[in-house]
Amino acid sequence: MASADLGLTTSATGWSRRFALTVRTTRTTVSFSSPFTLHNVEGIQPAGEYVVVIDDESIEGLSRVCYRRVATLFQTPALYGPERQIQLAAISQTELDAALMKDQYRTVIMH
Repeated sequence: MASADLGLTTSATGWSRRFALTVRTTRTTVSFSSPFTLHNVEGIQPAGEYVVVIDDESIEGLSRVCYRRVATLFQTPALYGPERQIQLAAISQTELDAALMKDQYRTVIMH
């Protein structure tokens, strides 16, 4: 019964989920006062405000509501193509936090 390992059951109409996955998406804005780089984002990014999209998935079967981070996406303007296009790059939340702390440290030292 490999299907039980995946949380799937069979029915007359085919495969179905025994439980529904719930994903919540949060959009936040982060601000950099100095140019910065991130691993999965091409090139040096200029100082400014950037949108971060975070997807968290609910963990079923617990006594309280809990979520697990499944994706952190960093939004930048597209390098090529018509204006108003954007690029989303999957990044590490830890790397983003470190870049923000480094930027904050630079800002404090410069003032």
